[in-house]
Amino acid sequence: MISVLVVEDEEITAEANRIYVEQAPGFQVAGVARSGGEALRFLRRTPVDLILLDLYLPDLHGLEVCRAARAGGLLCDVIAITSARDLAMVRSAVSLGVSQYLLKPFTRAALMEKLARYARFKEESRQIVGQSDVDRVLGALKGSTELPKGLSRDTLDTVAAEVRGHPEGLPAQAVGEAIGVSRVTARRYLEHLVELGMAIRVPRYGAVGRPELLYRIPMES
Repeated sequence: MISVLVVEDEEITAEANRIYVEQAPGFQVAGVARSGGEALRFLRRTPVDLILLDLYLPDLHGLEVCRAARAGGLLCDVIAITSARDLAMVRSAVSLGVSQYLLKPFTRAALMEKLARYARFKEESRQIVGQSDVDRVLGALKGSTELPKGLSRDTLDTVAAEVRGHPEGLPAQAVGEAIGVSRVTARRYLEHLVELGMAIRVPRYGAVGRPELLYRIPMES
């Protein structure tokens, strides 16, 4: 079993993350810490494989927790969770050994995907003989970043931003009109967001007939 320390200062979010981790095959929660100091004290007495680490904590920044853990010889892996979209922070996180980065708000599916990648990484890393094995192991963490043919990263980000700005959800037609593409094109991007675990489909029932399908990005934080 892969042991995990959940580090999150908000009680409801910490409990949700704990439940999600426990639901992931092959994972178990070793503990939950509500501050950076509590996390470091826990790690000194109970080694874990992975830290699910919120970066904004009441006493220490999450990157300081990483730095202190590394200085203390604690080599556990880290999935950083934050709402920050700061390239400099991402670079700092990578330099401190953060293996994956999960942006808030995220869905349960998005977290489960990160955990599944980490589980594959742990499994693959048991059999390293040559360069191809190293490449395969690192690829297990990164996953595929290639978009389906015909989709662009900029438009995907624009679609996600438009949906995120409407917590109640939007139909493909409304998204297309807002960003200047056809309903069919908007739907392709929306369906890709669903496949990534970033968005969900929500039926809206109105007049008699088929319900209208809305796309929504859950505000989990």
